[in-house]
Amino acid sequence: MKIVFFDTETTGNGTKDFLCQIAILERGANQPIVDAMYKPPVPIPFECSAIHHISNKMVASRPSFKESPEYTELKALLEDEETICVAHNAAFDDQILKNDDITIKNLLCTFKTIRELDTEARFTMHKLQYLRYALDIELDVSSHEAFADVLVLEKLFEYELKEMMTKFNLTEEAAIAKMIEITAEPLAIKTINFGKYNGKTIAEVAAQDIGYLSWLLDQKRKSDKDETDWIYTLEKYVS
Repeated sequence: MKIVFFDTETTGNGTKDFLCQIAILERGANQPIVDAMYKPPVPIPFECSAIHHISNKMVASRPSFKESPEYTELKALLEDEETICVAHNAAFDDQILKNDDITIKNLLCTFKTIRELDTEARFTMHKLQYLRYALDIELDVSSHEAFADVLVLEKLFEYELKEMMTKFNLTEEAAIAKMIEITAEPLAIKTINFGKYNGKTIAEVAAQDIGYLSWLLDQKRKSDKDETDWIYTLEKYVS
């Protein structure tokens, strides 16, 4: 079994976007397997460049990911049945790789895992960089860069693994298997963090304004993003 951590920077957050940078790190390694930028088949919007600071000019002379010399080797690694691929909000990165014809066999999501573990609402949010500071993960790296995020991701994974082993009295192998199982299941969202009901639980809104949840479900079904978790949650309340 090989565990690798990966993160992508992309042309957007929709299901039809493409990566412009990827970093992959094997567990316990000092150097990444890859940390490179590529020219995506669509332009990088300015809004995305403002987040990850990768511009169209920076990738203009680079090959696309699929045309890069390392693509075949990386595809074999990520699709190997003996490889466990770890990402934060993994469904998004998984879809981005699918857009370049890479289908991961074993996907593990640290975002879903921390949500499963955080039953007492210790954390006000579960974003990677928030958890970096909430868990006092000390790394001399910046954020919003694929390899920097991968380094944080590895530390977060190790924290979650220990918590899973302790909470459920599992071996390391069994804990990892449970994390993969959690990843495969839709996530039940508890609280709305946007709009007029920001901070309200789904149950509270259901009792107060079921019409809003019906409208929201319709919007999520129409979205070009992966809204599996929202649809799963809202369908429980909207018949």
